[in-house]
Amino acid sequence: MADEKERKAPLSLSSRGKLELKRPLEGGQVRQNFSHGRSKVVQVEVRKKRHVQTAEAEAARRGRGSAADSRLREATEALTGDLTSEEKAHRLRALQAAQIRAEEEARRKVEEEARRKAEAEEAARKAEEEARRKAEEEEAARKAAEEEAKRKAEAEAAGEAAPATPDALAADATSADSAAPKRAKGRGADAEGDEDRDDDRTATPRPARPPRRAAEGEDAAAAPRRGPAAPAPAKVPPKPATTKRVEPKRRGKLTITAALDGDDRSERGRSMAAMRRAQQKERRKQQMSGPAERVVREVTVPETITVQELANRMAERGGNVIKTLMKLGVMATINQVIDADTAELVVEEFGHKIKRVSDADVEIGLVAGPDSDAEKSTRPPVVTVMGHVDHGKTSLLDAMRESDVVSGEAGGITQHIGAYQVKLATGARITFIDTPGHAAFTAMRARGAEVTDIVVLVVAANDGIMPQTIEAIRHAQAAKVPMIVAINKIDLPEADTQKVRTELLQHEVVVEEMGGDVQTVEVSAKKRMNLERLEEAILLQAELLDLKANENRAAEGAVIEAKMERGRGSVATVLIQRGTLRVGDTFVCGKEWGRVRALDNERGERLEEAGPATPVEVLGFNGTPEAGDDFIVVEDEAKAREVSGYRQRKDRETQFVKSARGSMEQMFERIQAGEAKELPVVIKGDVQGSVEALIGTLEKMGTDAVKVRVLHAAVGGINESDITLAKASEAMVIGFNVRANPQAREMARRDGVELRYYSIIYNVADDVRALLTGMLEPTFKESLLGYAQIREVFNITKVGKVGGCMVTEGTVKRGAKVRLLRDDVVIHEGSLGQLKRFKDDVREVREGYECGMSFENYNDIQVGDFIECFELEEIAAAL
Repeated sequence: MADEKERKAPLSLSSRGKLELKRPLEGGQVRQNFSHGRSKVVQVEVRKKRHVQTAEAEAARRGRGSAADSRLREATEALTGDLTSEEKAHRLRALQAAQIRAEEEARRKVEEEARRKAEAEEAARKAEEEARRKAEEEEAARKAAEEEAKRKAEAEAAGEAAPATPDALAADATSADSAAPKRAKGRGADAEGDEDRDDDRTATPRPARPPRRAAEGEDAAAAPRRGPAAPAPAKVPPKPATTKRVEPKRRGKLTITAALDGDDRSERGRSMAAMRRAQQKERRKQQMSGPAERVVREVTVPETITVQELANRMAERGGNVIKTLMKLGVMATINQVIDADTAELVVEEFGHKIKRVSDADVEIGLVAGPDSDAEKSTRPPVVTVMGHVDHGKTSLLDAMRESDVVSGEAGGITQHIGAYQVKLATGARITFIDTPGHAAFTAMRARGAEVTDIVVLVVAANDGIMPQTIEAIRHAQAAKVPMIVAINKIDLPEADTQKVRTELLQHEVVVEEMGGDVQTVEVSAKKRMNLERLEEAILLQAELLDLKANENRAAEGAVIEAKMERGRGSVATVLIQRGTLRVGDTFVCGKEWGRVRALDNERGERLEEAGPATPVEVLGFNGTPEAGDDFIVVEDEAKAREVSGYRQRKDRETQFVKSARGSMEQMFERIQAGEAKELPVVIKGDVQGSVEALIGTLEKMGTDAVKVRVLHAAVGGINESDITLAKASEAMVIGFNVRANPQAREMARRDGVELRYYSIIYNVADDVRALLTGMLEPTFKESLLGYAQIREVFNITKVGKVGGCMVTEGTVKRGAKVRLLRDDVVIHEGSLGQLKRFKDDVREVREGYECGMSFENYNDIQVGDFIECFELEEIAAAL
């Protein structure tokens, strides 16, 4: 009962603060109870559990314990001894440093031990790998022997027609006995070691091993037999069970899948080294069998090609190609460009066939051939209005279009080439091209005549034939297009139409009224007189020409005008000549290419497509084309890039040759005629035609003494790069219908670059002519004043020699130029220093009077010398 009460006693905290049921027994006596109420006092001994540790850990523990005990003992002695506070602090710091050093030493010893252990494990792993490799080689040799024995057995079974003779059986037994020692010798001690390790890995599933007695019997068979030899059997089959199998070492972790599937390491894939050896063996076989048959290729060679590209096209090594070039005497690198002739020699040296092509071949097939009559349909005529300036070309076109275009032209003259389409009341359409009449726009008129079907020559009835009228006639005759003469301004009192017809005869233009084939129509654009007759004449001429074009094909045309617009980029007015242009088409235009983003007509209306003889504004150019360029739609962007790149290269080469030739010619001219002055200018215009006209006008103003040099000319506004170029070359910037952006204006103001804006080409020509005139050196005209004779020579201190003279002819003036003549030979030419009469300075001395004269910086005068007095009059030069 007492024991039961003790077991049911509640938990309590002892005086020491530990949670316990009762005081644990550590030793002493306890009462042991037995049945029937008996009890006995038993002596109890408590033993602690022994913890097994390694010798190193025990030594370290003991070392740390002894060191800690000694340090504790020293610290206790130091603290309990008779020491000052400073000595105690110093002693405590020393103890702490010693403890840190001891811990570092212990940690270093543990790391050294771990390193030695890792090296030992690495050596053991390498030994295992070497043993595994040897086992794999033995396994391969065993399989080869088994295959060889199997083949021999099959051959013997197939060719065995009679029972085997005792001699043959003995020979087979002898061969089998001789093969056994080789197999045993190949295994050696490593095989036995592998066997022992395999016995330890009991958890790894493996096939059943052959009995040990078989291996021992095999070794015994390899040794000399002590007893008599047993008779050989009739046939000795191969014994795979007698050869000990050595499993290779398992790699990686053993997974459940590998254990269940029976992961057979003997059937794993080939290693990279084995595959490499097999490839080398196959390569050696091919080399021994003879060189492979050489492949002859057709190599396409352009005009220029790099060595690397030539090697790639021949499928040869670049080093071999360079060696061949060195044999031919050409030292070239892998990236150097060679010509087609050198490339041909290299290709023939390698035994290939060459196919020469030209860079210009990219344009082959770009323009399709003529269309058949069945594919063509009637198209509107293209009419170009030409004539002298201010003869009413644009006004006549406005009257026919019922619009007001002339009000938008600066100065009332046309400086842009425009294209419009007019729809008549009858439903017929006529495409008009308006060209400038100023002398500077010759190229524009030539382009208009090239793309036109009919030329309408506008002649003012009061002025008659003028220079630009004659030029327009020449353009029309050169283009071989029919001409219609519109005699304008018949409403004026001084109009004389018969005079106009007569003057046309002088230029091989015979009108119908005089027996020719050229129609004439008397019109008045201002009064809108006879416009219907002019339209009828145009339609009649178009009907005679039978104008047709194929609209179901890729579009082709010509650029009438090109410009750069803010927000729209490069815009070109294109006249479609055949085919239909649609939004999204890829095209090539001169040196530029692009994709059609939008099509606009002359009224600004958006179009989806444009047929033959339709003028449209095309958006989507990669760069601003030049007026007159051909416009061709291609199949894809790659073709467009290729053609554009070729044309740009050709243009750069042409410009380089031209600049080099011009530089040489200029150099020789300057050597022969002296240094010529130049006026450098930078031209920016709104359209390409205006820029061309400005360049042509300014370059014609030059003379041998002064001339204009156009540094840069382009379409678009004036930007910072233009100012930078002008600053570097001390040039003037001319803006024609364009302005500079704020950044460019600030740069020009800061750098002192002159900006000039114009909207009329006359003003540009006048200002540049004035600048060139100012650059010319003025000429001087000599004007003779009079003569004087030296009668006496006086030496005056601080002045020098002074001549007493008599004016014999004319007048002598102070400050004038003088020449000293002795025996009618000019001795000196200079300026007159002093002119006096009776000790007074005078401005001039007339004929018959005496005076005193002295020269500036000259004293060699004699009695009897004559003095010639003259003046130089400056005359301004003119172009």
